[in-house]
Amino acid sequence: MELSQIYAPVNDDLKKVEQALLEVSRVDFPWLSELLKHSLGAGGKRIRPALTLMCGQFYNYRFENLLHMAVAIELMHTATLVHDDAIDKSDTRRGRATIYKLWGVDPAVLLGDYLFAKAGVESTLTNSLRAVRLFSGTLMIISSGELNQAKNSYNLHQTRQDYLNRIYGKTSSLFCLSTESGGILSQAPDRSVRLLRDYGYNLGMAFQIVDDILDFVGTEAELGKPAGSDLKQGTLTLPAMLLLERFPNDNPVFRLFNDHSRTENIPVAIEQIRNSSIVEECYKLAKEYCAAACQKIQNLPDKSVKTSLCELAEFVVKRRK
Repeated sequence: MELSQIYAPVNDDLKKVEQALLEVSRVDFPWLSELLKHSLGAGGKRIRPALTLMCGQFYNYRFENLLHMAVAIELMHTATLVHDDAIDKSDTRRGRATIYKLWGVDPAVLLGDYLFAKAGVESTLTNSLRAVRLFSGTLMIISSGELNQAKNSYNLHQTRQDYLNRIYGKTSSLFCLSTESGGILSQAPDRSVRLLRDYGYNLGMAFQIVDDILDFVGTEAELGKPAGSDLKQGTLTLPAMLLLERFPNDNPVFRLFNDHSRTENIPVAIEQIRNSSIVEECYKLAKEYCAAACQKIQNLPDKSVKTSLCELAEFVVKRRK
C-alpha cells in the first residue's frame, strides 16, 4: 500500500504542512533561503507530521494547533539530519548532495541550529505549554542520543540493550513526540495520550531497526546513500551485533572496528549478513514492535484513522527505503 493511501484521513491537511514548510524558506537572506530550500525540499515520507495529524483525529481535531506541531516536528527532524550529515561527513542523503557536501561543516551546523530554533518557535504557536515542554524534552533526548552514538563509535562492547536505548534516543523519541503531541493537542484523556505515545515508541523502534537492516540489504539507489554507511561510521547496529555473535573469532566487523582503515571488510560484512538468517531475525524483532504498536491503539475510539495507523506499521516493515 502506498503512503498516500495510508495518509488518506489527513492528506489534504498534510498538503498544508508542506506549504508551511515551503514558507519557512522564504526569508530575506538569499543564501539562507537557498540552504533552507535544499534541506526542506529533499522530500521524504513525512511520517512524523502525518502521525501528529492522524493521532489528533481520535478526539478534538484542532487543526491549527496540530499544524504548528507537525511543522515543528518536521523542522526538528530535518535539523537532526543536517547535523548528522555534518558529523558523519556524509556526501549524500535521499540521493542528493548534503548541505555539508555542498557548503561545508560550518554552514551545515548553523543551518541545523536555525531549523531547531524555528521548530521551537512553531511549537510555541500550539498554545500548549505541555506540548512545548514535550517538544523541548524530546530535543534533549535526541541530542543525548547522538552524543551516546558518537561516544560509542567503533565500540565493540555494546549490548543489545545499549542498542535499543540508542535507537530510542535517536529515532523513536521523535515518533513518541509526534503521536503524544497529537493526543495532547486534541485534548485526549491522559490514558489515551499514553497509548498514543506507546504506539509511537513501538513504531519508531521498528522503523530504526528496519533502517539498520536496509543499510545492509538495500541498494544505493534505494537508500540514497551507499550501503554499509553505518559500519563506515563505526556505528554498531543490530545486524552487525548478530554477526559478531555468530562469528566471534574471525569477523569483518571486528577487523574493521579495530582498524578503521580496513574498509575492505565492509562489503564482506554486508555479504555475510545477506547470506545468513540475521536479516530474518532482525525483521522478526521489527515485526514484534509493529504488532505491539497496533495493539496499543486497540482501545482508542473507533475511527478510520486507527486502520491507517496499523497500515502504517505494516508499511514500516515492508519498505525498501
